[in-house]
Amino acid sequence: MKLRKWKTLSTEAVYRTPIFDLHRQRAAHPIRGERDFFLLSATDWINIIPITRDRKVVMVRQFRHGIVDFTVEVPGGMVDASDESPMAAARREMVEETGYDSDAIVELGRVHPNPAIESNVCHSFLARNVTLGIKPKELGAEETQVVLVPLAEIKSMIATGTIMHALTIAAFSFLQIYNPPRRR
Repeated sequence: MKLRKWKTLSTEAVYRTPIFDLHRQRAAHPIRGERDFFLLSATDWINIIPITRDRKVVMVRQFRHGIVDFTVEVPGGMVDASDESPMAAARREMVEETGYDSDAIVELGRVHPNPAIESNVCHSFLARNVTLGIKPKELGAEETQVVLVPLAEIKSMIATGTIMHALTIAAFSFLQIYNPPRRR
């Protein structure tokens, strides 16, 4: 069976928010006919794994309204229009949320957070040898706490459900694939 793409006939913004817009997309398929699809339009996102010289990951414990509870995750956020690049956005978010900084930042990979309803990309980065430089900023509605976690404990935190943020898990998957731990 040959797969066929849907053809977009029209797109209309149904609702706008500061974080995403909801669009109604009318599309046609040669076999399935015409249908409406509802899509979220958002800017690209970033996350970054900051690791200290003594192999501790600088993480954030943060209240998330979607689950009405706290998560443990790496620093992350939206790529702002004023950011020069996703890497610049990652560094900005890391410094804002944790106070830690590094000049040794590398890209690990990219994922589509939810391609069924979103077109944006989440870029994952690694910051090596981070050091504490400033006190984290108190940002608007964010309720956060900086937590240092030994890198060796991350796998068990994911396995036990302590870390459940999908984009944080994706970043650690990239770290495992592209930067496997040294054998002892």
